Amino acid sequence: MSLKSIYDKLTPMEIDRIVEMAWEDRTPFDAIKSQFGLREQEVIALMRRELKPHSWKLWRERVKKISYKHAKKRPKDIIRFKCSLQRAITHNKISKR
Repeated sequence: MSLKSIYDKLTPMEIDRIVEMAWEDRTPFDAIKSQFGLREQEVIALMRRELKPHSWKLWRERVKKISYKHAKKRPKDIIRFKCSLQRAITHNKISKR
């Protein structure tokens, strides 16, 4: 699927939510795929387009280093997609602490 067709089928709120999920270290790519139907490479392309160049480089380096962005590689004690500090999600917005 091309990046243009991804953007055609997603709303701006969904794109924002995907960026939030991808930025969160504990959210695996599998969760994004199950919720939005985007594969890892599609999420990477979306992040490249949505983030500023410096933020993209920081995110990409972080994702390369952490193995639990993939559900099969996660330690057995990590069973949640949501950070324990995160409050309930309402209308695709995360409440501030």
